[in-house]
Amino acid sequence: MIQRLFSRMRCCVARTVTALVLMGIASGVQAQAWPSKPVRILVPYPTGGPIDVFVRGITDRLAQTWGQAILIDNRPGGSTIPAAEVVAKSPADGYTLLFTTDATFTINPHLFLKLPYDAQKDFDPVTLVAYLHMMMVAKPDLPANNITELVALAKARPGKLNYGSFGSGSQPHLATEQLKSKAGINILHVPYKALPDAMFAVLKDEVQLTFIGPGTAISQVKGGKLKALAIAGQKRHPLFPDLPTFAESGYPEIDADVWYGIFAPAGTPREIVTKIHRDVLRWVNDPELREKHFLGRGYTPAGISPEEFTAHIRRELVSRAQTVKISGAKAE
Repeated sequence: MIQRLFSRMRCCVARTVTALVLMGIASGVQAQAWPSKPVRILVPYPTGGPIDVFVRGITDRLAQTWGQAILIDNRPGGSTIPAAEVVAKSPADGYTLLFTTDATFTINPHLFLKLPYDAQKDFDPVTLVAYLHMMMVAKPDLPANNITELVALAKARPGKLNYGSFGSGSQPHLATEQLKSKAGINILHVPYKALPDAMFAVLKDEVQLTFIGPGTAISQVKGGKLKALAIAGQKRHPLFPDLPTFAESGYPEIDADVWYGIFAPAGTPREIVTKIHRDVLRWVNDPELREKHFLGRGYTPAGISPEEFTAHIRRELVSRAQTVKISGAKAE
């Protein structure tokens, strides 16, 4: 009887090992075969906008690598939520991906009481492609040329200065409210519908301050239409080597970084996630694309691994909870 029992146990173990081996082989074959048809990438921003142009510059190269068409599905509006929901509910086979910004995963969960997706459970982070270190700009005649002078001016004129953002909970809103809280100043918030609207509001003298990306700012600053005060990031930006960071200006906690990342539905085979990351990294490190498409447009290339990206999101989800609380931001 004991021998029969051990025999059955050996058979069960053998079957289990065989099943695991076959599963591994099947997974590897699936990854090698992927992609065998066009890949759809949802982008929650308008066609022809800066984010759309940026992602297409990358996906054009990925299409060459994969030998398959990449279909960009623009789903603007709704604070990126509708596009994220589609991907969260799509099959986990690597053929439907999301290219979005940090707002989807680190800001929206703190702004909305209920989301149709779980930021931590419904997606597999693939890679953080790039950062956009936003810079605070002002109208040229503002009597402040840096953050120290701006804080002094705001204290001398409490409630008299104002700034534009592209909505409650947007990065310009959160970053400026961080500065207000840390410096103890009062600057009025004027929300607009989109980032270009906030920039044009400064150009038209409707507001005095806002945040924009280096690539957008460079022509305006060099043309004397805007004045740069400080930039986010850990070090100075190559497009603005003389512009100090917020950390250099005495405010290292100011978070005005926007990041762009790729996500797959949760449960996507790890081999496919790894392949997408590896192929994106190849183009992130391509000298020509890096110089012209990333740095030349004001973006800082990243390409971190899925594991590093996951850890980064978790850290930022915690840190931005406090930032949103300070700002008093509410979902619009």
